[in-house]
Amino acid sequence: MRFLYSRLIWGLSLTFMVLGTSAQQKVSFESKDGLSITADLYISSTQNPYIILLHQAGYSRGEYKEIAPKLVKLGYNCLALDQRSGEEVNFIKNETAAKAKEKNLPTNYIDALPDIHAAIDYVKQKSSKPIVLWGSSYSASLSLIVATEELKIGALVVFSPGEYFEPKNFIQSKISKISVPVLALSSKDEYPAMVDMLSVIPKSLVTTFKPTTDSGKHGSKALWESNPSSKEYWMAVTVFFSKLKK
Repeated sequence: MRFLYSRLIWGLSLTFMVLGTSAQQKVSFESKDGLSITADLYISSTQNPYIILLHQAGYSRGEYKEIAPKLVKLGYNCLALDQRSGEEVNFIKNETAAKAKEKNLPTNYIDALPDIHAAIDYVKQKSSKPIVLWGSSYSASLSLIVATEELKIGALVVFSPGEYFEPKNFIQSKISKISVPVLALSSKDEYPAMVDMLSVIPKSLVTTFKPTTDSGKHGSKALWESNPSSKEYWMAVTVFFSKLKK
């Protein structure tokens, strides 16, 4: 079993090395309230489907600086967003949050919902294929809500979703109608609460993951190479994407 796992990890690493390169550019588009949203666009091919990448609290699109190029090599285009609720990570400042503060707009977690819808509208103009919505921490929870409202969402990847809003069951009360495949990943400590929250979604749609080699990390940064269990997380992500229809 250990030999098989090692071969799978080796194959995953080889895939990331040999598949095509991507073009990256900074783009902007407006949310419904007129706020300019900044994002990094990673293009592998105009024929490939899109993943919208949402960062965790206090962060920026920089959360995906290391992650997005690897997803591109799995055959997807990526749009890594700066939501209005966040600050900076990996030396990349959250430009959307800065603009929101300049305009005296609220920047609580829930206030990022229009930014997510704006990102979906932006991608709709570029592709007719189903979108993978990917969230981290608070944005993972918002992604679950958005998936019940946006017909273009074809799958969800949610890292450390939780009840970060009031009342305590706010998220769970809104997600029972999710009808697309969901991959939910977390640290070991977060896992029981995450599984309980997602229990209202049909079990056939939900795949959950927690690491076995260590306690894991919160949010999408679990995929950073600096995380000792990152290869475990990547394996779960890769297997999930291999089963999605493009």
